[in-house]
Amino acid sequence: MGDRPALKRPKLEKDDYDSAYWPRPSSNGSAPTAASGPPPQEEDEDEEALSEEAVVALVAHHERDVERCKLKLLQYQSLLDTAETKLAGARAQLARYRDTKPDRKPPPPPPPSKRDPKAPPPPSQRDPRPPPDQKAPAREQQPASRPQLVIPGPNTRPAPRPAPRPEPMPGLKKAAAPSSSSSLVPQERPRAEEKKPKRKIEEKEPQNLIASVKKSSAKVLKFSGGNVVSSQHKRKLRCLELCPVNDQLVVTRCIGWICYSVAGPAKRVRLPSIYFLSKTNCFSPKQRWPEDMAWHPDGDRVFSVYSADGGDSQVSMMNLNVSGQKKITFLPEKPHTKGIINNISFMRWSDACFVTGGSDHAVILWQETDDLWTFKRVHKDFHSSAVMGVAGLQHKKVILSVGCDKRIIGFDLSAGRTEFKNLIDTKCMSVLTNPCDFNLYMVQTGAPGRQLRLFDVRLRQTEVHSLGWKQESSESQSALINQSWSPDGWYLSSGSADPVIHIFDIRHNGQNPCQSVQAHQKRVFKALWHQTFPILTSISSDLNIGIHKYS
Repeated sequence: MGDRPALKRPKLEKDDYDSAYWPRPSSNGSAPTAASGPPPQEEDEDEEALSEEAVVALVAHHERDVERCKLKLLQYQSLLDTAETKLAGARAQLARYRDTKPDRKPPPPPPPSKRDPKAPPPPSQRDPRPPPDQKAPAREQQPASRPQLVIPGPNTRPAPRPAPRPEPMPGLKKAAAPSSSSSLVPQERPRAEEKKPKRKIEEKEPQNLIASVKKSSAKVLKFSGGNVVSSQHKRKLRCLELCPVNDQLVVTRCIGWICYSVAGPAKRVRLPSIYFLSKTNCFSPKQRWPEDMAWHPDGDRVFSVYSADGGDSQVSMMNLNVSGQKKITFLPEKPHTKGIINNISFMRWSDACFVTGGSDHAVILWQETDDLWTFKRVHKDFHSSAVMGVAGLQHKKVILSVGCDKRIIGFDLSAGRTEFKNLIDTKCMSVLTNPCDFNLYMVQTGAPGRQLRLFDVRLRQTEVHSLGWKQESSESQSALINQSWSPDGWYLSSGSADPVIHIFDIRHNGQNPCQSVQAHQKRVFKALWHQTFPILTSISSDLNIGIHKYS
């Protein structure tokens, strides 16, 4: 009762307590204590140790981000260079077109001042400062040139173009169309014309490789090392596809997810490597996983096929230019009637189209028209069992289809009839055309020791060569195992139930593989040849992606 009330402590700034001249008050509010002694120094050392570990982890995290951004930058830079090259070609074509039309040069464009730095126009198109005797003819020409202003000039054409077709990554899409079309023609027509030169560049001169089949000894490739990287999948891998425009982009699929990565020879390292880029959920609306997938020839979309049971969506399209929920869209058409859709393959023709084969014995042709995909039933009664593989010849519109009924069907799309039918001794599981010899194609069968059969389109039912291997772990042939042609057309790579990659040389007169590469710990599904550098990329049941360099 007799104690005097404690006086209020004056408010101080935070820096005042940190000063060595002001003692910090104790926790019970009694007497102030001196500055920190030895125990606080130990706490500072612990905090410094913890902060150092956090900074090291942060540096490692940002280093990974920098590497990932560098890879994406390389990809976008190549796409930008391609777009700029096409734009320059379109402008050169526009200039040549206008040079051949001298009557269209006199009329000035809407902004006449922008033509001054490019080329010296006639006196009537320069500054409106000429003498009065030169103004009269310019005014007389203007009424006659007004109907020709419908054709835009080179400076006014790029301005309205982004409005009707905004695109996040123009390099992955189409290039600028020539301005030879009039303003009344819609933009779909120039886009269709732009696809043709893009595919003409990819076309090759046909070679006669069939004449050298079984005529010499095998030429063995030298594999100098490989690298195995995790695929980032938690379920077994099923598909592996390379981008047709940039084969450093690799797409892999497991049950329900699609990942795409960048593969190539790593800098400062002798062995090639692969880097993970993105992961996308590809389940159908009824939670079914895709059975097969294929790249669009433009390299900007990935198409996947599903099942026809239960009214589920049958084809999906993953657009790499879009992010979020709109990245994957499902086509509304459902032409297949039952069962799973086993295969999808884009045709090597001028127009964008792909073919699907399903368990309902049907072969369906899908065509793109005005950004919409429509279907046409090629045939449904020529196979008596499931269609397992489809492909298209490059030099003519003939669709090849193989099935479990041991039949090989060649359908001429232009004539609307079958060109040939072939019945072999075992079931067929896939078909693959040669990239160099347009008359040569390979069929994978279920016969042990003779899994791969080579045929000539011109010989119809004659087998050119048969290749195969003896499996040690299993006698049955899985339909999940696929093959791939080398860029020169001489070699075939195939997965196997054994953890090896079999390499076949079609010039070799024997049936066994010329070499087998140890690649994974479990069965290998597929091994693809890159087009730009000597590398094989493989997938396996061990959830890893293998990168193998050869010479």
